[in-house]
Amino acid sequence: MTPILWPLLAQIGLTFVLYGWLTIARTQAVTRGEAAYERFAHGEEPHHVARITRNLANQFELPVIFYALVVLLIAIRKVETIDIAAAWLFVVGRVIHSLVQTLTDNVPLRGQVFLINFARSLF
Repeated sequence: MTPILWPLLAQIGLTFVLYGWLTIARTQAVTRGEAAYERFAHGEEPHHVARITRNLANQFELPVIFYALVVLLIAIRKVETIDIAAAWLFVVGRVIHSLVQTLTDNVPLRGQVFLINFARSLF
């Protein structure tokens, strides 16, 4: 297996972790009486749960371009060491972005982390 698939799988793993975390957070919110299941269908959820929901939605934005680029590099057989390093940096940036977005309300910091990660993905 080509080494560039490992960061791709790590990014997919992050998405699955977020799905699991969201499921647990929603279940706990219902158990604690903070929300009712039918309210989630209307996008009404406690703030701490909404942060996870929004971050999970983010995993289907910029990372989609990452997936396409990795597949393209593999298809044209032009994977270099720098590409593998850049892929890992992208994934680390996404993990940091996820932690900032899901655990804090620090929007300026989240924006900075996103911009650094986005800029890094351009080069």
